[in-house]
Amino acid sequence: MTTTPSQILFLCTGNFYRSRFAEHLFNHHATDCQLPWRAFSRGLAIELVAADAGPISRSTVKALAARGIVLEREIRSPIALSEQDLATAHHIVALKHAEHYPLMSQKFPDWVDRVEYWHVHDIDFAHPDEAIPQIEEAVLGLLNRLDASSREEFFVDTSS
Repeated sequence: MTTTPSQILFLCTGNFYRSRFAEHLFNHHATDCQLPWRAFSRGLAIELVAADAGPISRSTVKALAARGIVLEREIRSPIALSEQDLATAHHIVALKHAEHYPLMSQKFPDWVDRVEYWHVHDIDFAHPDEAIPQIEEAVLGLLNRLDASSREEFFVDTSS
């Protein structure tokens, strides 16, 4: 019997750098830990990514490679967030409250308060050497919470 993993959605502005790092890092560790979760990522304003930027940030690729995480050969381009993405997700994380709360309020007001907001700056305010470790720490913390939560489901107190 196979179960469909629960979906976690990582959001950032361009779906080019922060959310992509979080997605791949999460999936790598969730697989290693055999957690029943799978991440995907989307952008709230992918039109802000330069047309010639490529499909994914070089900083993201470099940081993933430094952690032994190899990307598939065909790397997809950024994808804009849709209502269906939000409905599919079991948990939603936006990488920076100050940046993404207003975008969520404007574009998806019914979902704005269903998002866990982190505080990781984009490249215009923090170098990847600062932001990547913050994302990694937050993702590992999230994985620990999900792991603890899934273990609790198996150990229900049946005493009366």
